[in-house]
Amino acid sequence: MTQPEFNFADALREVAQARNINEMQLIEAFEQSLAQAYTRNVEPEKRIEVHLDPQSGELEVLIVREVVEKVEDEHLQISLADALELDPGVEVGMEMEFPVDREKFSRIALQAAKQTLTQKMRETERNVVFNEYKDREGQVLTAQVVRSDNKGNWFVELGAGEAILPPREQIPGEKLTPGNRVKIYLKEVRKTPKGPTILASRADERLLDYLLKQEIPEVANGIVEVKAIAREAGQRSKVAVFSHNSNVDPIGACIGHRGNRIQAVTGELGRERVDVILWDANTRDFIRNALSPAKVGLIEAQPDRREATVTVTPDQLSLAIGKGGQNVRLAAKLTGFKIDLRETAAISDLDAAMQQAMQDEQDGRDPGSAQSAFDALFKDSKSVATASPDDEQE
Repeated sequence: MTQPEFNFADALREVAQARNINEMQLIEAFEQSLAQAYTRNVEPEKRIEVHLDPQSGELEVLIVREVVEKVEDEHLQISLADALELDPGVEVGMEMEFPVDREKFSRIALQAAKQTLTQKMRETERNVVFNEYKDREGQVLTAQVVRSDNKGNWFVELGAGEAILPPREQIPGEKLTPGNRVKIYLKEVRKTPKGPTILASRADERLLDYLLKQEIPEVANGIVEVKAIAREAGQRSKVAVFSHNSNVDPIGACIGHRGNRIQAVTGELGRERVDVILWDANTRDFIRNALSPAKVGLIEAQPDRREATVTVTPDQLSLAIGKGGQNVRLAAKLTGFKIDLRETAAISDLDAAMQQAMQDEQDGRDPGSAQSAFDALFKDSKSVATASPDDEQE
């Protein structure tokens, strides 16, 4: 064993601690790097083994040769006769180790150490980061904003690694500042030739779902269930909720006293507006609720085609559509139905009129009146807006 003036074990230990890398993995990488460097630069074709004692720092570089009767490759073998002079107990097939010249390996060791700390350590760090976060996809973490680049990407520090927030995953209009701490949704962790890529998001609807659970105890304990979320980050979201306890108002629980609960949620999202609506197992009622605050009329739903035609009076038209089509677009995403808004003449209650016609038909007072009422209702109506669940924000 040879102990050089420079203690590689201490140096590697300090680096491992500073970079949060497993010490033994780094030492193993150093040994492999030194063996490769020595073989390549000093003893080509020879089998080299390197051992670094992690406690004492003693470094040993050895040439390994197989004991044979007749030497066929002097680089890899030693004859039995020569071997017996060194060790009377050796036999054919055994391996013998011979230390290399100290001056040679000291120079190569320094070169290998540099290579290890710049290449192997980087690879080890990448594996540490990947292993740290590969099982944390789908979680919400608190991260520190670090920097941005000229492509509009922001980078946030997670602890062991750095995640990227591309423009599409940012909240439009939100001003991020280096040093600020923000909550992010860990969307994807994948390996690439340049190391692990961690994709974070502040625009994902699952971040909103997490915040609702954090701020609303009834959601966290399952009394109030979040059935669906439709989100256009930074502007507006719709959340459909349902209570499993008849004594608990799901909308009131989410809003909180004077809106304190929902305000805590929106405060984390740059004051994004969050509408809380009641989920209903009845498709027509769910679509009606999703289009609020507009008051719409008759709804014809085709569940098998995931399509619905909704009548709306002129005075409710702008509310139903929303600014830039946002209200109907969010309603379509929330319900999963393609919604066709049709403007019709103003009457007091379109649904009531239709229901009365259907009742008349059932009672035999006016056969066909329901269909007649339906036909009359849509005769002069016109389609004014259509939205599908997969429509993108304008």
